[in-house]
Amino acid sequence: MTSNGSSSGLVVSFGEMLIDFVPTASGVSLAEAPGFLKAPGGAPANVAIAVTRLGGKSAFIGKLGDDEFGHMLAGILKQYGVIAEGINFDQGARTALAFVTLRADGEREFMFYRNPSADMLLKPEELNLELIRSAKVFHYGSISLIVQPCRSAHLMAMQVARDAGALLSYDPNLRLALWPSVEEAREQIMSIWDKADLIKVSDEELKFLTGSDEIDDASAMSLLHPNLKLLLVTLGEKGCRYYTKNFHGHVEAFHVTAVDTTGAGDSFVGAFLCKIADDRSLIEEEVRLREAIKYANVCGAITTTKKGAIPALPSHSEVLSLMKGSQ
Repeated sequence: MTSNGSSSGLVVSFGEMLIDFVPTASGVSLAEAPGFLKAPGGAPANVAIAVTRLGGKSAFIGKLGDDEFGHMLAGILKQYGVIAEGINFDQGARTALAFVTLRADGEREFMFYRNPSADMLLKPEELNLELIRSAKVFHYGSISLIVQPCRSAHLMAMQVARDAGALLSYDPNLRLALWPSVEEAREQIMSIWDKADLIKVSDEELKFLTGSDEIDDASAMSLLHPNLKLLLVTLGEKGCRYYTKNFHGHVEAFHVTAVDTTGAGDSFVGAFLCKIADDRSLIEEEVRLREAIKYANVCGAITTTKKGAIPALPSHSEVLSLMKGSQ
């Protein structure tokens, strides 16, 4: 552990990085938006930056367009200290764009420009295997499973990481608008389920994957598999539930006034991965596991107090001062 309590074990995050275009006015549909601001995004990239913001070590592996936006995104990763040697640039395809709005009813509306986008075209032979093998934690989502060749690159990267002894961390990060059908989404998300050591799902994703309207212990435990060391179910302002082979429980949320929930889940994941990158044993000790989840809850909460994902990701000192203030 380094002096600020963060890890020095490398977290390698695999998948998409894109630009979210967010309306300048709130509570409007995309069609009604008077203008848009660009915000860097993409869950795996957000997680990588969340880790470095907290003083940890992270790398990002993915593909961007060889265009202004792609080089801008690579620059942002480097600016935050994320190792960028796993980034490829595609000469033919553009960097992915997403138009995202929070409608008046509080629901998010997405419109994606990916036909195909560069991230979908990452090939297995373009992977930086040396970087993947140096990971203590290898983290990924499900968007990279949607089409080839990225799907094959994803499966190969997981295998290489596992063979090298990394802990595999999976946050499906469901975006139904990107999948050809609901059935395909469920089937493909579950196709790599039993490979993960650690899985984080939201309450909505839990409902989607189990087909049950109940967010209870029974439906969560139906998702456990023999290799799984830990399942985390995030419940927004209701905190987080955790499930291991030996125990399960609930950690209360940290209450703040939320302005924008974008990136809160990624901040939570980054914070938790920071804690286990050097010390997997905390998964087996409930008291220490609860402490790590509490820390991650605070990180997620802080992220909701500012607009945008990356600008809102907290530093280790911000988290500590908030935790001290609440005691």
